[in-house]
Amino acid sequence: MSEKARNSLIRSLYDRRTALAVGALNCTISSTVVAYLSGSALLYSLVFLLSSIAVLRIVNSRHLAKRPEEISAAQLEFAYKFGAFGFSLILGTVAASAIALDIDAMAQVLIISNALGYGIGICAHNAARPAIALGQLTLVSTPIVIASIAHGSIAGACLAITIALLFPAMYSIVTSIFRTLHESLDAADRSAALAAEMETFALTDTVTGLSNRLGLDRLLPGVISAADVDGRAGIFWIDLDRFKEVNDLKGHQAGDEVLHTIGARVAALVGEDGIVARFAGDEFVIACQIADRNAASVMASTLLLEVMRPLQVDGERLEMGASIGIALMPDDGVTADQLMRHADMALYEAKVAGRSQIRFFTASMTRDLTHRRKIETELRLALSRHELSVYFQPIVDLDTGRIRCFEALARWFHPTRGEIPPDQFIPVAEECGAIVTLGNWLTGEAARAAAAWPDDISVAVNLSPMQIKAPGAALGILSAIRDAGLSPDRLELEITENVFLEDSPSIAMFIEDLARAGVRFALDDFGTGYSSLSYINQWPFSKIKVDRSFVSGAQAGRKSDAIIRAVSQMGRTLGIEIVAEGLETTEQVKAVRFAGCTLGQGYHFSRAIPAYQASLLLAEDRSSQNNDTRSHGTA
Repeated sequence: MSEKARNSLIRSLYDRRTALAVGALNCTISSTVVAYLSGSALLYSLVFLLSSIAVLRIVNSRHLAKRPEEISAAQLEFAYKFGAFGFSLILGTVAASAIALDIDAMAQVLIISNALGYGIGICAHNAARPAIALGQLTLVSTPIVIASIAHGSIAGACLAITIALLFPAMYSIVTSIFRTLHESLDAADRSAALAAEMETFALTDTVTGLSNRLGLDRLLPGVISAADVDGRAGIFWIDLDRFKEVNDLKGHQAGDEVLHTIGARVAALVGEDGIVARFAGDEFVIACQIADRNAASVMASTLLLEVMRPLQVDGERLEMGASIGIALMPDDGVTADQLMRHADMALYEAKVAGRSQIRFFTASMTRDLTHRRKIETELRLALSRHELSVYFQPIVDLDTGRIRCFEALARWFHPTRGEIPPDQFIPVAEECGAIVTLGNWLTGEAARAAAAWPDDISVAVNLSPMQIKAPGAALGILSAIRDAGLSPDRLELEITENVFLEDSPSIAMFIEDLARAGVRFALDDFGTGYSSLSYINQWPFSKIKVDRSFVSGAQAGRKSDAIIRAVSQMGRTLGIEIVAEGLETTEQVKAVRFAGCTLGQGYHFSRAIPAYQASLLLAEDRSSQNNDTRSHGTA
C-alpha cells in the first residue's frame, strides 16, 4: 500500500465524528444506568473513567479536524488507538462487572447488548484500519467472555461461545471492507498518477521539453500575479529567422534538433526565475520578472546572442538569427492577454525592421495595427469593387531613348481618402494574403493593356513570393495572357531575390513552366539582398534591375558606380540587359549609360501613368522615331 493511501485510511477514522460522539454517549449513559441500579462503587469508578475517555476523544477529534496539516498520520493513528482501545476495554470491563456482580437481569442485558453492539458497529466504522477495528472488538468482548465462563451457568457458557463466534464473522467483514477500500484507493492513485502524467504531456512540447502554448497559458498568470507583489514582469517573444530553410534543406529532424538546442539554451539562461515555452513552430515565449527597461534590453540582447551562437547539426555548423518583441508590465499591460498581444505587435515590428532585431512595444504600434487592419478591410472591398487602377512606367533604351517596355504598377484611389501610396497597401496585402488576388488582377489588366501596344513593346509585372507559391500560379498567368491575346514573350515577370531564400520546388516549377512557355524573367532590386550570382547562373533572367539606391540613393557615388560597371560587364558577357532604376536627372542617365547599363527607368523619363497616357506616350515615341527615320532617309 502506498504511503498516500495509508494516510488517507488513517485520516478517514476521524471523518465521522458525530457517529463517534453518539456511540460514546450511548455507552456512557447505559453504563451510568447500570452503575446506578447496582449501587456499586466499582461501577461508578469505571463509568467515570469511561466518560472521561469519551470526552477526551470527542475534544481531541474536533481539535485534529481543525488543523489536520499540523499533525502527522502516525500521530493521528496513535491518538486514535489510545482512545479507542481504552474506551473499549473499560466498556467491556463494565459489562463483565455487571455479570460478576449478578445485578438485575435487564441491567445486564442493557450493558452487554450495548458493549457488543459497540464492538460490532466499530468494526464497520474502523474497517479502514483492521487492527484497530478487531482490537476494539477483542478488548470489549474478552472481559465479557471471561465473566460469562466464570459465572458457571449453561447460559453463561452459551453466551461466551456466541461472542467467540462473532470473531471469524467480523474478521471476514472487516477484511472484505478493507480490501475494497484498499483497491479503491489504489485505483484512485493510479488514476491520479495517469491524470497527472496526461496533464504534463498536454502542457509540454514534445520536441523541446518546454511548456507548450497550453502550458504557457496555465503558468503565465502565476508570473503576472507574482509581479503584482514583487515588481515588474516582461514578455519576450522570439521568432527564429529563416528556420523554414533548415526544415526544407536538412529535414524536419534537423529542425527539431535546432529547436531543442535553442530551447535548452534559452531555458538555461532564464533559469528558475521565469518560464520558457515553445509557443508555435519556431517561436518561443519567455515570461519572467524584470527590474526595468534597461534590464529587459540586456536580457533581450543576451537571448539574441544565445540564439545566434553557432550550433552543430548532423556534423554541420549552423548559425541562426531571431527577432524579439518585448512587452513590459505594467507599462504595456497588466494582464497576460494584454502583454502577449503587445509582445506580438513588437515582434511584428522587429521582423519588419529586418533580421535579428529587437523591438519594445510602443503605443504607436497599436495605432499602426489599427491602421493596417483598416487598410486590409478596405483593400478587400476595393478589389471586389474594382477601385484599383493599373499605371505604367516606361523602361527606356539608354542608347536610342526609345521605350522598350512598361512596368505595370497598382494604384489605389480611395473614394474618400484619395490616393493611398503603394508602400502602405502592398505590405498589408502581403501580410493578409490579398497580394495573390491583387497580383493576379494586376497581371491580367496589364496583359490586356499591352495587347493593344506594338508587338515590340513588352510589359513587366512584379510578382510577390506569396503569389508565386500559390497553387496553380503559373497556369493562372498563362490563362490571363491567353485571354488578353498577349504573346508570352511580351510578358516579363520581375522577381526579387528574397523569393530564392526558400529553396522550394514550387518556385522552381513555376519559373520552369513559364520560361518554357516563353515568358521572360527579370531579377528586381539587385544589390539590396544577398545578390548571389548563383541565382543569375541558375535561373533564366533576361534582365537585371539595379536598385535605385545605387543610382539616386544616399550611398550613390564612386563605389556604387564601380558596382554598376561590374554588373554591366557581367550582363554583356552573359547577354543580360541591365536596367538602372530611379533615374531622376540627366547626369544620372549619362552616368549609368557610361557605366554600361542598357536600359533606364525613373522620373527623368516619366512617372507612372494610366493606360491611355501610356498609349499616347507610345504614339509620340513612334512618331518621333518615324520622323528620325525620314530625316535620315532624306539626308
